[in-house]
Amino acid sequence: MTGPFNLRAAVLFLTAAGLLTVYFRHEKDRLERKKIADMSKGIGRPLIGGPFVLKDTDGAEWTEEKLKGGFTLVYFGFTHCPDICPEELDKMAHVISRINKTPPNFTAPPPSTITEPQNRPNLLPLFITCDPARDTPDVLRSYLAEFHPSLVGLTGDYEQIKEMCKQYRVYFSTPEGVKPGMDYLVDHSIYFFLMDPEGDFIEAIGRQHTPDAAAELISGHMSDWKKGLRLY
Repeated sequence: MTGPFNLRAAVLFLTAAGLLTVYFRHEKDRLERKKIADMSKGIGRPLIGGPFVLKDTDGAEWTEEKLKGGFTLVYFGFTHCPDICPEELDKMAHVISRINKTPPNFTAPPPSTITEPQNRPNLLPLFITCDPARDTPDVLRSYLAEFHPSLVGLTGDYEQIKEMCKQYRVYFSTPEGVKPGMDYLVDHSIYFFLMDPEGDFIEAIGRQHTPDAAAELISGHMSDWKKGLRLY
C-alpha cells in the first residue's frame, strides 16, 4: 500500500500546488490592477476625465454623463493619420469584438441611442477627433465604419476639443499657418483611456499593449468591478 499511497499523495500535492499557483498569479494580477487604479485617482477628483460637451456623427450632444452606466474606452486621434491611428483602431476593434462578443455582420445602434440601457455594449468605444477642422461628422462616420460598427465618433469646435483634451491630459498640436485644403499631420498622445461605470478613469493603455493583452487587462478590471473587488 505504500507505493500507491505515495503516488496518490504526490498527485494530490502537485494538483494542490498547481491550483495555488494559479490562484496567487490571479491575485497578483488583480492587486496590480488595483494599484494602477488607485494611482489613477486624485484627491477629491480623478486625475483624468471631466466635463465635456461634444457631438456625435448624428449631431446628438454628448457630455461626460453619457459615459456613466458602463465601461468606456476613449481614444483621441484624427482620420488623416497615416499609420498610428489605423494601427491603434485595429487594436481597439479587436478589443471591442472580444469583450462585446460582436457577431459577424453586426449592426450597431445609432450613436445617439447607444448609451441607452438596452443598447449599451459591455465596452463602449469612443473616438475623439483632434482635428475638428477636417473631421466632420460625415468624415468620422465613414472612417470609423472601416474598423468597427460600434465605434462612436465625437467632434466639436476647436475650443471644445481643446478642453476635452485638457481634461484627459492629452497633448495635441496642429502646425501653424494651416490654410483650408492644405494637408498636415496632428501630433497627439497615443493612449486608450478606460473609464469605469461611474465615469471615472481606471487605466491608460498604450502602444506597448498587444490587442490580446489590452483585452485581458480590460476584462480583468471589468471582472473586478462585477465581483465588488474594486477598492478604488
